Amino acid sequence: MLNRFFYIWRMKIADIRRDLTEKVKAIPPIGKKLKFKLDEHFILIDGCGEENYLRDVDEDANCTITMSTDTYLKLQRGEIKPMIATLTGKIKVKGDIGLAQKLKQLM
Repeated sequence: MLNRFFYIWRMKIADIRRDLTEKVKAIPPIGKKLKFKLDEHFILIDGCGEENYLRDVDEDANCTITMSTDTYLKLQRGEIKPMIATLTGKIKVKGDIGLAQKLKQLM
């Protein structure tokens, strides 16, 4: 049972990375680094070059957005609004708030 749970959990992270990779390539470079911390996983969007690209690293970023994988998926499905999630503590933002607002392009 535990192995099945771990597999489903890893699938979610893999799906999120795949989805984000497509989305970050479709928007103009963000000019900074934006990091997601989803449970124990890190996904860094590096938009400092000519295009945005995704890396699975925990390094310094202009903005770090922390939430559970479940909250991220609820945001993607439109089951929760970003402002409500932030006000209720389900999302924590550290750093450049303006950069965090660019998330609308990725949701």
